[in-house]
Amino acid sequence: MNTTKTSEEAKWLGMVAATAGVAGAVGVVGAAAGAGFVTLLKRQAAHARDVIGKPLGEEAIDADKVYKKTYGGTPVELLILGDSIAAGLGAETRSGTLGARLAKGTAKALLRPVRLRTAAVVGAETSMVPAQLESLPEGYRPDVAVVIVGGNDVTHRVPQKDSTRVLGEVIDALRERGAEVVVGTCPDVGAVRPLPQPLRSLGRRIAKQLAEGQRETALARGAHVVSLSEVVGPFFITNPDEMFAIDHFHPSAMGYKRTAKAMLPSVLAALGQVHQVPFGHHLPELPPEATEPPDPDTNTGRVGSS
Repeated sequence: MNTTKTSEEAKWLGMVAATAGVAGAVGVVGAAAGAGFVTLLKRQAAHARDVIGKPLGEEAIDADKVYKKTYGGTPVELLILGDSIAAGLGAETRSGTLGARLAKGTAKALLRPVRLRTAAVVGAETSMVPAQLESLPEGYRPDVAVVIVGGNDVTHRVPQKDSTRVLGEVIDALRERGAEVVVGTCPDVGAVRPLPQPLRSLGRRIAKQLAEGQRETALARGAHVVSLSEVVGPFFITNPDEMFAIDHFHPSAMGYKRTAKAMLPSVLAALGQVHQVPFGHHLPELPPEATEPPDPDTNTGRVGSS
């Protein structure tokens, strides 16, 4: 068998998209799988959509504000871009969103207030993130930008090369604005219990491939990377009732708490506060400009400025 040819054909066969970025059949089906297997995946996708539904709606809670004002000084500017996870869909309160938890964690570590700005949109694919950047005020300069995207690229059959190309362009644009960038790679789709087998395993495979492509692209562009499937994926697999929201697809408040805690070391590393990161975190291949850790007594200036 020509395995190379089979692998290339497999990229285009048997992938069934979900609607509204919620759930669907994801994966790659070998050329020899046959129409029966594809039909099975379609049936499983339809069942998953019925089970998951849209109990959370399609709008995340607005959590944007300045956190920990009592620390005083000029706020650190934190920008969140990406999809429903970045937007915090599934959190019941603004303080439970991913952005809010990252803002509070960063503020406590730096002893500085943090201003959160969320441009992430529920249902976004990577191709939609440039529009999120364009929606920002022209003079806005984030100190650090967190990008989490990829799940909808998987469910909507977006070719990996297209996803990673746009991600690279987004990172370049953010760095041109003076921001350090932290990318959370595509989560483990296989942790979603409503997806039956073999659909779940196929989803895990394609999500892992995308995450690897995102990691390589981001590191080469000077971004920090957090492999979400490694640092938080096991918690979602072993404690699904606690980590998932009522739709069993998006994170719950606890899921966001765990995700924010896992991502915080790379956010602090991007801001020059820490210089070592734990397992699942990756330092950029293109080092950012050397900066000094922020002085908590400094009342003016951007993070890292003298």
